[in-house]
Amino acid sequence: MERPPRVPNLISRRVLQKWEDLVRAALRAEEPKGSFVQDEYGLGYESSASSAAVPQSLSHQTNIDAVLRVADEIQPENPQVARILCEYAYSMSQNLDPRSEGRGVMQFKTGLKSIIEQNRAKKEGEKIDRPNDIYLLQEYYNKYREKNKIVELEEIGSSQRYEDSDRSAAMAERKRKVYETARILNEVVDAYRRESPEETVDHHLKKQMENDAKKIREFKPFNILPLETPGVVNAFQMFPEVTAATGALEWSTPPFPEFPDGYEQPERALDVFDFLQYVFGFQEDNVANQREHLILLLANAQSRLSSVSLTSQHSKLDGAVVTHVHSKIVENYERWCLFLRKKSQVKSGTVEHKVCIMALYLLIWGEAANIRFLPECLCYIFHHMADEMYDLLEKPRVERSEKIYIEGSQYSFLEKIICPVHEILAAESDVPAHGRAAHSAWRNYDDFNEFFWAPSCFELSWPWRLEAGFFLKPKKDVDTDDDNVPEQSFTAGRQRERKLGKTHFVEHRTFLHLYHSFHRLWIFLVCMLQGLTIFAFCNQKLDTHSIKYILSVGSTFIVMRFVQCVLDVILMFGAYRSTRGRTVARMLIRFLWFALLSAVIVFIYVKVLIEESKTPAKDTWFTLYYLILGVYGGIQIFLSLLFHIPFLRSQADRCSDVSFLQFFKWVKEERYYVGRGMYEKTSDYVKYTMFWLLIGLCKFAFSYFLQIKPMVKPTRIIIGLHNIQYRWHDLISRSNHNALTLLSLWAPVVMIYFLDTQVWYTVMSALVGALEGARMGLGEIRSLDTLRQRFTTFPEAFVKHMQPTKTSELPRSISMGAEAVKEKENAIRFAPLWNEIIVCLREEDLISNREKLLLMMPDNKITNSRTHPQQSLVQWPLFLLANKVYVAKDILSETKYATAQDELWERMKNDLYLAYAVQEAYESLQVVLSALLNEDGHHWVEDVFREIDLAIEKGEFGIDIDQNFRKFDLKKLGTVLDKTAKLTAILVKEAEKKDEKEREQEISEMHSAARRALVDLYEVVMHDFITDQNLRATCGNAAHLAAKQKGQLFSGLTWPSGKEKMLVSRLHYILSIKDSALSVPSNLEARRRLQYFTNSLFMKIPESPSVRKMFAFSVFTPYYEEDVMYSLVQLNKKNIDGITTLFYLQKIFPDDWTNFKERMLPLVKEDDLYMKTEDDIKDTRELRLWASYRGQTLARTVRGMMYYKRALILQAAEEGAFKTDLLDEEQGLASPMTSQGASRRSAQAQAELKFTYVVSAQIYGSQRSSSKKEDQEKAADISFLMQKNDSLRIAYIHVVKKGKDGKQSEYYSKLVKADPSGKDQEIYSIKLPGKFLLGEGKPENQNHAIIFTRGDALQTIDMNQENYMEEAFKMRNLLEEFDSDKHGRRRPTILGVREHVFTGSVSSLAWFMSLQESSFVTIGQRVLARPLKVRMHYGHPDVFDRLFHISRGGISKPSKGINLSEDIFAGFNSTLRQGNITHHEYIQVGKGRDVGLNQIAAFEAKVASGNGEQTLSRDVYRLGQLFDLFRMLSFFFTSVGFYVTTMALSGVEASLETAGNILGNAALQTALNTQFLFQIGVFTAVPMIMNFLLEQGVFTAVISFCTMQLQLSSVFFTFSLGTRTHYFGRTILHGGAKYRSTGRGFVVEHIPFAENYRLYSRSHFVKAMEIIMLLIVYRAYGAQSRTSVSYILLTFSSWFLAISWLYAPYIFNPSGFEWQKTVKDFEDWTNWLFYKGGIGDKGLKSWEVWWNEEQAHIQTTRGRIWECILSFRFFIIQYGVVYALHVTGRDKNFNVYGFSWVVLVGVLLLFKGFTLSKKASANFQLLVRLFQGVLFLVCIGGLSFALAYTALTVGDMFAAGLALIPTGWGLLSIAIAVRPVIERVGLWKSVRGIARLYDACMGMVIFIPIALLSWFPFMSTFQTRLVFNQAFSRGLEISVLLAGDQPNASF
Repeated sequence: MERPPRVPNLISRRVLQKWEDLVRAALRAEEPKGSFVQDEYGLGYESSASSAAVPQSLSHQTNIDAVLRVADEIQPENPQVARILCEYAYSMSQNLDPRSEGRGVMQFKTGLKSIIEQNRAKKEGEKIDRPNDIYLLQEYYNKYREKNKIVELEEIGSSQRYEDSDRSAAMAERKRKVYETARILNEVVDAYRRESPEETVDHHLKKQMENDAKKIREFKPFNILPLETPGVVNAFQMFPEVTAATGALEWSTPPFPEFPDGYEQPERALDVFDFLQYVFGFQEDNVANQREHLILLLANAQSRLSSVSLTSQHSKLDGAVVTHVHSKIVENYERWCLFLRKKSQVKSGTVEHKVCIMALYLLIWGEAANIRFLPECLCYIFHHMADEMYDLLEKPRVERSEKIYIEGSQYSFLEKIICPVHEILAAESDVPAHGRAAHSAWRNYDDFNEFFWAPSCFELSWPWRLEAGFFLKPKKDVDTDDDNVPEQSFTAGRQRERKLGKTHFVEHRTFLHLYHSFHRLWIFLVCMLQGLTIFAFCNQKLDTHSIKYILSVGSTFIVMRFVQCVLDVILMFGAYRSTRGRTVARMLIRFLWFALLSAVIVFIYVKVLIEESKTPAKDTWFTLYYLILGVYGGIQIFLSLLFHIPFLRSQADRCSDVSFLQFFKWVKEERYYVGRGMYEKTSDYVKYTMFWLLIGLCKFAFSYFLQIKPMVKPTRIIIGLHNIQYRWHDLISRSNHNALTLLSLWAPVVMIYFLDTQVWYTVMSALVGALEGARMGLGEIRSLDTLRQRFTTFPEAFVKHMQPTKTSELPRSISMGAEAVKEKENAIRFAPLWNEIIVCLREEDLISNREKLLLMMPDNKITNSRTHPQQSLVQWPLFLLANKVYVAKDILSETKYATAQDELWERMKNDLYLAYAVQEAYESLQVVLSALLNEDGHHWVEDVFREIDLAIEKGEFGIDIDQNFRKFDLKKLGTVLDKTAKLTAILVKEAEKKDEKEREQEISEMHSAARRALVDLYEVVMHDFITDQNLRATCGNAAHLAAKQKGQLFSGLTWPSGKEKMLVSRLHYILSIKDSALSVPSNLEARRRLQYFTNSLFMKIPESPSVRKMFAFSVFTPYYEEDVMYSLVQLNKKNIDGITTLFYLQKIFPDDWTNFKERMLPLVKEDDLYMKTEDDIKDTRELRLWASYRGQTLARTVRGMMYYKRALILQAAEEGAFKTDLLDEEQGLASPMTSQGASRRSAQAQAELKFTYVVSAQIYGSQRSSSKKEDQEKAADISFLMQKNDSLRIAYIHVVKKGKDGKQSEYYSKLVKADPSGKDQEIYSIKLPGKFLLGEGKPENQNHAIIFTRGDALQTIDMNQENYMEEAFKMRNLLEEFDSDKHGRRRPTILGVREHVFTGSVSSLAWFMSLQESSFVTIGQRVLARPLKVRMHYGHPDVFDRLFHISRGGISKPSKGINLSEDIFAGFNSTLRQGNITHHEYIQVGKGRDVGLNQIAAFEAKVASGNGEQTLSRDVYRLGQLFDLFRMLSFFFTSVGFYVTTMALSGVEASLETAGNILGNAALQTALNTQFLFQIGVFTAVPMIMNFLLEQGVFTAVISFCTMQLQLSSVFFTFSLGTRTHYFGRTILHGGAKYRSTGRGFVVEHIPFAENYRLYSRSHFVKAMEIIMLLIVYRAYGAQSRTSVSYILLTFSSWFLAISWLYAPYIFNPSGFEWQKTVKDFEDWTNWLFYKGGIGDKGLKSWEVWWNEEQAHIQTTRGRIWECILSFRFFIIQYGVVYALHVTGRDKNFNVYGFSWVVLVGVLLLFKGFTLSKKASANFQLLVRLFQGVLFLVCIGGLSFALAYTALTVGDMFAAGLALIPTGWGLLSIAIAVRPVIERVGLWKSVRGIARLYDACMGMVIFIPIALLSWFPFMSTFQTRLVFNQAFSRGLEISVLLAGDQPNASF
């Protein structure tokens, strides 16, 4: 029932006025500057006062915001018209929400009303005159139209559209604004005409307004191609491939049917997309998006592949191009059909049919939303829709689809096809409930997709049969809160099926997956261990007796295979009903076969052993055993070779139709849709096989001689010992040959045997990686000296690798030698790109203005002057030539003996750049003087230089003692140079006066000074330099002398300008720079980048295609809510130590800061820059950008990625130059056929065709409409980035609330860009089927935006990455790798790219992390790619084959939990689907890493948890099963195996120390040493060291390694080992893996003690205390016979591990030992420990809350049981210690152990007595105190009595405490695991009290040493030096940073 209208209360006018004033003030205060608003046409703009606060509920239903925007623009010019528009907006808001129920509507209306009243001219109560308003609107528009000269714009717009793109774009924007204003005014006039009874409209003007309003459609927003926007400049019409691709899509009748008569045809030509939209009901924006997508795919393929050169006359697409793109798009679909033995719907038809197929697939994919992660589900949808499409194409007229189209709906395909699948996906995704449900309890994305791997999927029918079990939703989980999943409708009369479960695989949470997935590894290791051990115990003899025992390996092999089959059966529970029958049958057959074979083979071997024990021995059973084993082994070896040797496998695949091969293949390998044919080339197989054979040889030799063989003798001795008296009650060993002792002896050896393969792999991969890197040419240029020496070779290398045209293009009229032509042309081509690199370095503030000047290279274009041809000379950068002229002068002055010209020149040519400098100075001086002087002076210059040239030609230009033959005195050259430098200094000077007269006077003085300098030069040359009288007479003839005497020789100077001025300036620098430029550039980052770039020019790089023929690509960055740009508030906010981020950056990057100030303050002298601060920089946005470019921000990432477009524009412009463009245009040799403007437009358009950048800013929409200032600022910054970078696109999720309660939501995926005026503009808006976030956040964020990417390739870039200009030039080379056949059987599908970690210079931790990361992304991935062929996708910046991956599930996997490490699953998926992943190091991308210990720990926790989830995944299982043995080994030890070995090695401590006391065995010592070296990171550092050796040299490698050790890198690596161990093990055991945000910020502030304790208490501190307890027990009771030295040597590694785990967070904590902070930390920790916490409190404030949070991962019954089992280990110490007490004597009775539990119970009761509840203490205070006092006295008395009258000693008391502490912790752990039971019995409070006591004691143990060290002031200084040593080495003032402006800085 409708609610009656609400009657407003009467409010006084005064109160109302105050309320309105308050609202207006609030609006002004909250109004964001430049807020984004948008109308229904998608035309975005920046709002101002009236439009900024439009509520979301109003803005999405009307165009109120557009009306208010126009009102804001009109307000300054005509307030009355603006008032009319505001009134119209107010009336619309009142009609939409009359009761102001929407959020912010009341506030908006009040503010708008106040604005209206301010502009209203009428008196209060006066009636509104609407006819007059209409008149005012029309009158204003008429004047507005005339003012903007719209008629002239329309007339000249088309004629000038392509001549001047900038002017055309400006005119188009003006027209758009006029048309938009016309549309709004026309709408208001229409509305007011309906209200006004009087007809006062000027109909002619009204018609004009309507016509102009309709023209706004000409400016519809577009992405790249303006296909439907005739109003804008279309630069792509010049590209015939685009025209041809567009034409290929056009709808032609015949052969296609005609559209019905009522169809509304668009202004453009009809195409296949119109047909598909009409037939199937695809969304309009999806159609527009995919239309552009397909056109670009075809156009780029045409330009790249077609041999036909298209022109404007010939613009038909090549059929081969269409076939190529078509095959890539439908390749996966056709493989799917072949696998299911279904007939493909892709018919081999005409080009038109192929275009229809491509368009249909892309439209399905573009609208599939989350279903894009189900590639085979898309194949199923496509299969049926293609079939129906072909049927509809055969009809005479176009008809709607009867199965899909919904009448009246705009979203037919979405609602009918996509929504049902999305609903069941959403329902299943709610089951995990934040990780509380097991993976086996719900279907993830893989389960849904793999359902379509079986023919039974066709039972779903078409359209969907919704009563099928596939669509049955899970039962509602009580923990979920989603009520938006609609109920499904079922077909009447059909019975509902049972719900389908998991498909093909179940992710049970168990460590058994490690065996299940990699059983071949464990079988191999166990069999080798067994064989080697038997051989060692048989005295290393191979006789019949020993062979019988060694052949027991066969039984072990078969039994372990049977165990694998058992696991197959067990781990498939939950998936049997939905798994293919043949898969289940294979599993059961294998289970029965190996069960029978195992039973038979074990039985026979037992008989063999019995037979062997008899005398005489017979061989009957052995013969049978041998035969069975031989036959089975032979078949097994044959099948292994057949299916794993590449050559044999390829032959077997050719004979796949043979029945027995099919059977054996079916039995041998599991057959899935993925994972088939993953074998490599034979050459690759041989390489990685040899790699592992070498590792195996080293490993097993080491294991046998140093581990197994030394154990034989002690084992025999122990077995032979009898009547051993143990200290404890023996339960096992006495009657079993001392079995427990043997177990403790062999356990560590066996464990190291299984784990040391990781060590051997690390060493071998480092060696192989270093050799491969050297072969690639890495490290050839590693210093500035090498760069300078080889600079002359750079142009040639650059042209060879990075220029598509290699032939000479210099005109033949230029006479040069072949070598000179080549060198000159190479320099001409190289200079623009080198200079662009230098310009970018300056823009990034990595170099100063002076360094930029020295590094820039002249363009080297041929200069034909009237005086002197400067042709062959190559002009090099000044940093190579600086000071060289003065070096030459010194050579001349130091030469004391007669020297011939040739000998003198050879001495100078020893320094190549010296010769270049002398030559260039000589030739440039001639050009400068000739251009400067008049005719007389010009002749004098010609005479002098002609004589010098003649002397040089005759060889007479030398130093000769005989004065009679010397024409020139070379000793005077220095004077000539000084005079010349004086002249050039005058010529380069600019007039500084601003007053015209003063300026003329200054110019006159400059001319006079130049003439004086010329006279001085003349005198020196004629009287000092020229010594021959005849030569003087020749050069100074009468005419010259007469002119000189008259003052005419140097009169009428032609002052240099333009290029001549540049030449003079360069000559001046060559002559005047006296300091060498050996340290240019001085910035280390600039050096590194230039060295790497120039080094890469000599590496093996694919040849570069032209820009037009290169692969098109997109860059893709997911963004959530990280920093976009640092705000001024962030930069100036002080941390706990009083340090601002800006101050920190200024100190960390001092060079950059100085260069930035020089750039922003150009008028300030260089010497005065140091006094300038940020307050002197007025452009705050530039300041923010400078800081943001040095953090891990989106702005830094965007700047780097946009270098791609900048590089492509430059490369396209260079390639578009005509041959004569290589000449100087000023000399009149440029071709008139082209204009610079047209070339630039063409280059820009070409770049846009080839490059797209999409940032998936998921919450950009909510940030824009957020009330939080922080969100608004981020949205504004993103908008600014779009304005700054025109090719940047932002994709985001837009949420629209529906319904009265706003609980229903609609989701849209939108793409926006910045329009020419810099405002946000919506391009596409595609509705989603429901909530998009069904899985992990990042993959879902990528998935919704991937439809907006373009091109053949897709580079994925994270938010912590950047790019460099010099690397962007090499992108087209990298993309050519996709076409290379040098990477194996298959062409690459993912190209790995090298990364440089740019955060390593901040602190020692950041350095360790960067080195660790760098070694992995270089030498590690290098080996994985080649020779091992197991490189996966480890994150960004890899480049994907885009079409390959979008048709196979995308670039990541999103299932919750299991796909936490989403990136690597893209590599798994690509490999399983016959992809090929490579790695390339001639190109690099910058990458930021975490710089603080807590950040690093959070990152490693995420990675370790992700690896734990990977272990359970089906992808890892299939790779482990389907790889051949050696690739499987590579895959294991480079993925989950690394974490398995890390976890096992960290837990081997106790057994090593316990067993180490036995016989001083060498094998145990070897095991101990191996474990210790791995633990402290020595083997982790091996790849780092090899990388140093390769890229920086031996000396640097040694220094760096020693520095690492001095900075306690081993402590860091040991601590990281604990992090990985804890989270990997806990994830497999309990789950709960989640994304952990690291912050990526700057970390220099002190971390409180309590925070570190919370973070590391359970992961490190508890385990460290456990190890310390074991070490103490071992010292007290197990090492009594050892000396202290021997004990320390034996247990050093364990003590090191424990101390590292305890104190690393405080060692690497800034100011960790500063006394003031230590005191504050203790206070903070105690407050936290004893604060109970309240409702809503987090663990940050309260110990109790934190303690409960730490138990949250224990959720399942299985997890609770395992926790209890693992906790039993704490009871072992008590069992051993109680029997060693004096009070027990020698009693070994079990009752002693039982009595110890009685004592423990007594202790617990005492604890309970002393900690009675506060409630009891309050009610019975006196009684409780009395009771506790008596209890205390009884305890003291009892202990005193026991000490005095029994055998109990004080040592026993300490020992008892030592025993009961771990037991108490074990009981506490069990109590936590069974918390529900403990709570029922009412003991939970006591458990919590005991837990608090344990944490308090453990905290004190850690804190006391810190407090003691803090007493010593030097400790803080030492620690600061330790933590920030890298910063100190670069001259940074870290001590200033840490002190800040805090009052305790002096401490």
